Amino acid sequence: MTAVDLYWLPLGAGGHVVRFNGIVYERLSAWFAHRTPVPLYHCALRITVPPNVYSIEMTPVWQHKEPDRGVVAEGPVGAHWAGRSKYFRYEVHCWRNGPVDDIEEAVESPLRLSADSAVAEQILDEIRTVPTFVWGRDAVGVGDMWNSNSVVAWVLTRCGVDLSGIEPPRGGRAPGWHAGIAAAARPSRRT
Repeated sequence: MTAVDLYWLPLGAGGHVVRFNGIVYERLSAWFAHRTPVPLYHCALRITVPPNVYSIEMTPVWQHKEPDRGVVAEGPVGAHWAGRSKYFRYEVHCWRNGPVDDIEEAVESPLRLSADSAVAEQILDEIRTVPTFVWGRDAVGVGDMWNSNSVVAWVLTRCGVDLSGIEPPRGGRAPGWHAGIAAAARPSRRT
């Protein structure tokens, strides 16, 4: 059965460095915004088009070693100049029958967004044109950073999926989500 499923993963699930950095980031963000820190979430998509299942997410370039991992785009982390090092680059995957790391830790997931084969195929095509803005920067001027959540929100919005009721798990935040929606409303460009 064709499906477009969204998974909410706790930021840093399965990894200490990302988890620690996420906690520090959220505490600082909360302090500046005069609010209480909340759990952060990263999202990924699983697109089922029988007989295959495609995993769409953003990861560090150095995280996966498999040669055929469905990389459709790469971009810099923090600053354009930093992206010259593989340690400051991300990649966007559209990985046929590939994993979503730590999917067993997903919260309130999966969320079925569509069972329409045309939507699923359009997502698989459109993800190949995703912008490669600098990760962690407010690339589209909406007060929200570009990150993995941006990539997912961007491709879903570009493909006409209604995101009006989509929220991270109760009590959490998904930084970057609004940046993806805003970027999708603009003409497509890689950087």
